Amino acid sequence: MIKRAIILAGGKGTRLRPFTKVFPKPMMPIGKYVILEIVIKQLRFYGFKHITITVNNQAKLIKAFFGNGSKFNTHIDYALEKKPLGTMGPLKTIKDLPKNFLVLNGDVLTDLNFHKFHAHHIKNNNLFTISSYKRMELIDYGLLETNKKNSLIKFIEKPKKTYKMSMGVYMLKKDILKYIPKEKHFGFDNLMYKLLKLKKRINVKPHNGYWLDIGRPNDYILATEQFKKMKKKLLHV
Repeated sequence: MIKRAIILAGGKGTRLRPFTKVFPKPMMPIGKYVILEIVIKQLRFYGFKHITITVNNQAKLIKAFFGNGSKFNTHIDYALEKKPLGTMGPLKTIKDLPKNFLVLNGDVLTDLNFHKFHAHHIKNNNLFTISSYKRMELIDYGLLETNKKNSLIKFIEKPKKTYKMSMGVYMLKKDILKYIPKEKHFGFDNLMYKLLKLKKRINVKPHNGYWLDIGRPNDYILATEQFKKMKKKLLHV
């Protein structure tokens, strides 16, 4: 079985401006690599021999850099979005998807073992598996809890809240395509609402390692700083 991965790289990177005025977000440099190059090297390490990159914004630049994947010892092809289709919409444009496949955002840094994640999904015969990350957020203000008469009944000084975050890494069974409309903008959120409404089981697999979504300027600066320490772990060199 050839493991297949779909990398979502068709976004405009508006949250990362002004950095993305010149390069699309997945092509931003981290050390001597670009973000998407790190992701592809990781996938190849974990045995993914066929990678499809969904492209829209500045597609020519991405295609020119990665070509057919031969220099990364893998096969790379492309799915062109003629208009923005969101995170799940582009999957309907890919005609040769296998029974199970990995989908991930092209701007994520993580030390997730993609092979084990792939195997977990197949072993449990899941329709949709989400890799999740636990993040703790510090609220910088004192929180007030009042009753109906606006009298204070509880005070919490700068509380910490813990959330389970979607990492932007998923395993999908091909059957999921029937829930995704054709040639329409359809995001991960749209699909989750739809599956929950239909009472379909969605599996969440916690990841206790490293994860960073490079979505905003501060995240990008943090990624460039952390990559120096994380390079060996991320690239297995």
